[in-house]
Amino acid sequence: MLWNLLALRQIGQRTISTASRRHFKNKVPEKQKLFQEDDEIPLYLKGGVADALLYRATMILTVGGTAYAIYELAVASFPKKQE
Repeated sequence: MLWNLLALRQIGQRTISTASRRHFKNKVPEKQKLFQEDDEIPLYLKGGVADALLYRATMILTVGGTAYAIYELAVASFPKKQE
């Protein structure tokens, strides 16, 4: 139990820093050039293949969910007859 308290004390004494330990290359200027080009590609697809896949998956889920909701509403509006 004493070790747990000492460990907790050490955690509390650590300084909190938002500075990154790793230094990455700044890619913002490259991305700005990419997204500001006028090449007739929609903004939501300029990120490449990953953006295209995410867009298609979103559209499939949206259309499928809407169709399923309409189907369930149609089923609920025509209740089964009791015999």
